[in-house]
Amino acid sequence: MDIHHPFLSEFPEHRETIRHLRLSDNTFRAMFEEYHQLDDEICRIEEEIQYATDQKIDELKFKRAKLKDALYAAVRRHAAPVA
Repeated sequence: MDIHHPFLSEFPEHRETIRHLRLSDNTFRAMFEEYHQLDDEICRIEEEIQYATDQKIDELKFKRAKLKDALYAAVRRHAAPVA
């Protein structure tokens, strides 16, 4: 079972856009880092290295999903062709 969800692995077709945003956009970079910290924490819990209640793990997964949505929206905005 693959329990890690690295953002770059989820959207490899946007690798260059993500790299550019991480270097140029402080807000994106902060969200990106928070996403990966949450992903690592969730992984540690699922591997039983760290303990959390079911409610806590659900909250962490929900927060990770919201961050993923926000990051992907930023990537899509930046990658969208200018008309």
